[in-house]
Amino acid sequence: MTFDVLIIGGGVAGVSCALVLGSAHKKPFVTDKKIGLIAHQKTSSLQEALFNNAYGITPGTLGADLLTHSLEQLSDLYPHVRQIENEKVIRIEGDFPEFNVVTNKNTYVAKTIVVAIGYSNTFDIQGLMDFVAPHPKAVKEKQRIFLRNDDHKVADGIYAAGTLAGWRSQLSIAAGSGAAVATDILTLWNDGIDSQSHDSIKKV
Repeated sequence: MTFDVLIIGGGVAGVSCALVLGSAHKKPFVTDKKIGLIAHQKTSSLQEALFNNAYGITPGTLGADLLTHSLEQLSDLYPHVRQIENEKVIRIEGDFPEFNVVTNKNTYVAKTIVVAIGYSNTFDIQGLMDFVAPHPKAVKEKQRIFLRNDDHKVADGIYAAGTLAGWRSQLSIAAGSGAAVATDILTLWNDGIDSQSHDSIKKV
């Protein structure tokens, strides 16, 4: 199976990207697209988070619960988005439009890749290391990193999202970054015509 887009990372940015892409499945230019998400990280900065100041999130929500519920939401609403669990991406091979995404267990073929894991300096996905640079918006002492990019685009067929794209560690920012990447991909699939995906209450 070849994925049209494979998202690496099951945190805020990755799942936000997957939700927007998944919700667009009824659009003619999306119906045949294969979307996957590798829940790459066993741990996340969300594990210890408590949200009182995030738009749309009930005050008192725990980050650990949000991690679980967001993946359940993705599975319940958009089961056509394949979730791959308990695998860690080791390297990326090839060029657009055919990448091999190699994990500790399998190899997947993808036309487009979204990298949405955290900005820790332990980042070690071979094939992407040439793009690694010190994070421009993080405290230097923490030695955070990002992937050099132009409006999320790292290279043809490769996007970064969330803190790994150079954004600050704030839930709303990470979610918006993932959604922005999704709309860029939708626009590409729609032959360059600006696209997004919204649900609405239809008026009778």
